[in-house]
Amino acid sequence: MEEILYKVHNNLYVNLTNKCPCACTFCLRQSMDKIGESSSLWLDHEPSFEEVKEAFTKFDMSAYNEVVFCGFGEPTEALDVLLQTAKYVKDTFHMPVRINTNGLGNLVNGKDIAPLFKGLIDTVSISLNTSNADDYHKLVQSKFGEQSFDAMLSFAKACTKYIPNVVLTTVETTITKEDEQVCQKICDDIGATYRIRPWED
Repeated sequence: MEEILYKVHNNLYVNLTNKCPCACTFCLRQSMDKIGESSSLWLDHEPSFEEVKEAFTKFDMSAYNEVVFCGFGEPTEALDVLLQTAKYVKDTFHMPVRINTNGLGNLVNGKDIAPLFKGLIDTVSISLNTSNADDYHKLVQSKFGEQSFDAMLSFAKACTKYIPNVVLTTVETTITKEDEQVCQKICDDIGATYRIRPWED
């Protein structure tokens, strides 16, 4: 049974794909099959929009604060279904929608995808991970190579034009306080919020 939707805290998460252009050294899916109240986030196929829509009928949406696109993969790898689902959530439930992403969706899709999120996405949370391209490449191991860090920052900057809340994150205890200060400046320059998040969040 495909686990498309699953609960984490008071939010409902949407698991659209297991594809990802990165092989992050810290990725949770290297060591576990599930997050939050899920049983397994490994998919045997990518769900269609109709399957995602059907999954929503099994949940009482009044119990959740936010719908979050984040599973065992990069959500923008399933861009069309993501956009259809976000519109469905907005039109049907009138709820806040967030994407948790590695920020490489423009490289994945070969185009600027930020404008497509206007009116559909309230928050985008992008994994900044570290303060410079060299460390980023070692940590993230993107298949797109050395262009990835700058592409992620460009995507974040573009998102500030279309999405009300743009957040860049690093994980607490994984970089130095000095690096965190550099990350704060990067976010200030982009016009994004900087968040240092707990390890498993």
